[in-house]
Amino acid sequence: GFVLTVTVVREAVDEFRRYKRDKEMNSQLYSKLTVRGKVQVKSSDIQVGDLIIVEKNQRIPSDMVFLRTSEKTGSCFIRTDQLDGETDWKLKVAVSCTQRLPALGDLFSINAYVYAQKPQLDIHSFEGTFTREDSDPAVHESLSIENTLWASTVVASGTVIGVVIYTGKETRSVMNTSNPKNKVGLLDLELNQLTKALFLALVALSVVMVTLQGFVGPWYRNLFRFLLLFSYIIPISLRVNLDMGKAAYGWMIMKDDNIPGTVVRTSTIPEELGRLVYLLTDKTGTLTQNEMIFKRLHLGTVSYGTDTMDEIQSHIINSYSQVHSQNSGNSTSSTPSRKPQSSAPKVRKSVSSRIHEAVKAIALCHNVTPVYESRAGVSGETEYAEVDQDFSDENRTYQASSPDEVALVQWTESVGLTLVNRDLTSMQLKTPGGHILTYYILQIFPFTSESKRMGIIVRDESSGEITFYMKGADVAMSTIVQYNDWLEEECGNMAREGLRTLVVAKKSLTEEQYQDFESRYNQAKLSIHDRNLKVAAVVESLEREMELLCLTGVEDQLQADVRPTLEMLRNAGIKIWMLTGDKLETATCIAKSSHLVSRNQDIHIFRPVATRGEAHLELNAFRRKHDCALVISGDSLEVCLKYYEHEFVELACQCPAVVCCRCSPTQKAHIVKLLQHHTGKRTCAIGDGGNDVSMIQAADCGIGIEGKEGKQASLAADFSITQFKHIGRLLMVHGRNSYKRSAALGQFVMHRGLIISTMQAVFSSVFYFASVPLYQGFLMVGYATIYTMFPVFSLVLDQDVKPEMALLYPELYKDLTKGRSLSFKTFLIWVLISIYQGGILMYGALLLFESEFVHVVAISFTALILTELLMVALTIRTWHWLMVVAEFLSLGCYVASLAFLNEYFGIGRVSFGAFLDVAFITTVTFLWKVSAITVVSCLPLYILKYLKRKFSPPSYSKLTS
Repeated sequence: GFVLTVTVVREAVDEFRRYKRDKEMNSQLYSKLTVRGKVQVKSSDIQVGDLIIVEKNQRIPSDMVFLRTSEKTGSCFIRTDQLDGETDWKLKVAVSCTQRLPALGDLFSINAYVYAQKPQLDIHSFEGTFTREDSDPAVHESLSIENTLWASTVVASGTVIGVVIYTGKETRSVMNTSNPKNKVGLLDLELNQLTKALFLALVALSVVMVTLQGFVGPWYRNLFRFLLLFSYIIPISLRVNLDMGKAAYGWMIMKDDNIPGTVVRTSTIPEELGRLVYLLTDKTGTLTQNEMIFKRLHLGTVSYGTDTMDEIQSHIINSYSQVHSQNSGNSTSSTPSRKPQSSAPKVRKSVSSRIHEAVKAIALCHNVTPVYESRAGVSGETEYAEVDQDFSDENRTYQASSPDEVALVQWTESVGLTLVNRDLTSMQLKTPGGHILTYYILQIFPFTSESKRMGIIVRDESSGEITFYMKGADVAMSTIVQYNDWLEEECGNMAREGLRTLVVAKKSLTEEQYQDFESRYNQAKLSIHDRNLKVAAVVESLEREMELLCLTGVEDQLQADVRPTLEMLRNAGIKIWMLTGDKLETATCIAKSSHLVSRNQDIHIFRPVATRGEAHLELNAFRRKHDCALVISGDSLEVCLKYYEHEFVELACQCPAVVCCRCSPTQKAHIVKLLQHHTGKRTCAIGDGGNDVSMIQAADCGIGIEGKEGKQASLAADFSITQFKHIGRLLMVHGRNSYKRSAALGQFVMHRGLIISTMQAVFSSVFYFASVPLYQGFLMVGYATIYTMFPVFSLVLDQDVKPEMALLYPELYKDLTKGRSLSFKTFLIWVLISIYQGGILMYGALLLFESEFVHVVAISFTALILTELLMVALTIRTWHWLMVVAEFLSLGCYVASLAFLNEYFGIGRVSFGAFLDVAFITTVTFLWKVSAITVVSCLPLYILKYLKRKFSPPSYSKLTS
């Protein structure tokens, strides 16, 4: 009963904490729009069809279609980091039919309905229609992903109103999280196996005893008596001891000053940390900080790094002051670019003008919007009025769909060219002299993962010049720009430094050229068939012979000490897989810069495959490579797993490192399950965002990092840490200790039960197989608790290697994953020790005490206690003062109880359980006989252990000497 209570109470506490957290989430209040006005509702009471108003910085409670917003533009930004792990802001567009209504209340005066598809897993797609029936020709609008607001995202600008389409279990974010399973450690499973073996031994032993008795009389009754007598073989106290041990490890992990802020949320599996073979990690926010920093600008002949940015600044200040001093603003500075036909014999421009062009291009070619926080916090209307006058720097923040772009715009601000305002048709730049330059946006070609580039056509207000700017990945841009000899080489150099590269180019257009382009472009946009292809073809007619301006390098900063930590884990024999939702290029970049892939390793990029045949060919191509890292995208992975699951996993497991990019949350969890299923090894997942939750819950051991992306991952995880670098110590030191200690503790508890059962068996067999107990109940209870509990439990404090050593030589960790500390081999050794000791103790007692046989009990029991205490001392590798205290405490307890139990039994009772008078116990004969028996039972083991240390020392002792 006690055993179960301890376990149940511990799990109940864990559950109750979770319940409190869930209740907190479910009782957040939201405004619901009804015919009678606004009503507050709890988030758990929201139903499909409700109109919900969500304020800025509020979390969206359920999946909605976006009907209208307070922003003038009819669009808003949302943060989706809890959904897909990307911290950039996404632009969402309101349904234009409802956005155009004059006032909020008019939503109830129209007769319209929304059709939505059935709930699905994919967070990046949605199909639906919006129909308004009461207008004269009924209005049909198609709804796509940009008209939706998924639950768990946060509104970043303005107030939004939406109609709820999915709630509860049907929302995208819930469908992408898997149900958590109760995690059971490998060590517990192994101990369960051993316990089963012990149970079989118990039954066998009892049957043997009855057989030897010769099945006389009511033999089945005797069988059950034997089962009860030998029941000490089954270590019931094992569970309690281990549970208390686990609590102790958890406490030690939380108290470790070297890894502050670590929380153990699942107290049942600390030993798993010592057995990991696969570590699956998220990239954004886990390995990287998700803060972009502009590092390098390369103009072909000259390269600027962080330390030479001030030169760029002075060039910019000079060039703009010249332009303004010539008043006309376009007399000399822009003549070369006005005549595109004179580009062939052009003399090299001066460095200053090239820097000027490059910085201007970076400042114009992007999708960034500056936002001003009004300090008074006034409502939206006046905020805009203020913006027109107040472009002050303090309260400007930039919003964009990717952090790279923000980094570029922030950099141009730092060298003097500031983006101060942007709407759908124009943007304004502020020069170092404080002048405002206005550019009209004529066209924008957004970035797509196919084209890998974005373009923009702007007209300078002052000179009327039309310029087409473009930036994109080097792969896409190298064919578009004019011939040059440095681009490819420099891109390679920057990529090796772990920078993300973008190539920036421009082309000046004449008015006629642009008009011609525009008419063809609009025509293509109206076509019904193959619209995308036709539009792309028209744009490509512009993308020829562009003038290469510069190459930029932006760094995504790694978390502190990621490189040494990954190196340590690799040396420890842990295979690291990186699963990320990011683009392939970025993922490869980070894999190199974080040393996930070592310098001299090749990277095999798995080509996108869509059919069975392609997958087959690609797998064969990959099979021929040796020792190279694999990079594969989520879609190709799906295809491979569909047709060639076994072959693919087998190949991937041989790789030193695997990077999967563009993974959905469910895919991450799927990969974890695959590894568990195919390799049978222990996996660990580490992540920091809501998109990593299913992976963390699927893994044998989930670690969450409390990061920028919120706390969802760290709440769902078994262990929550504050920084990635802490994982090294968590595994090498705490994982190792927990596993080694629990193994020793478990086996010792079993040994304790076996030894007393052996004595009982010997006793019974000497006395003609009588089913009579050797020791009275009280002694048995005392044996398992007071006399040996503390010393055995003090094994929890044992450590074989100093923490410094374990961190210095991570290779020691490899031995643990083989699971040699607790196996049938070690278990059998302990069984043999128990049988040997039990036999010696009992036979010794019987041999030496022929005359006064009644003393057998006292003597054998005393020798038994001493043996146990010595065995603990023998098992311990490193002494701790508490262990010594525990040993002496138990011995003291026993000696004291001898006197006390004497009274308890009454003198002279000649039952087998009687303790005889103190007179006998204090005699010398008693003492020497007890000592003799103890020495015989323990000395050989000490000698054997010493010899083993000498002839086959464990790997760690070679290091410590």
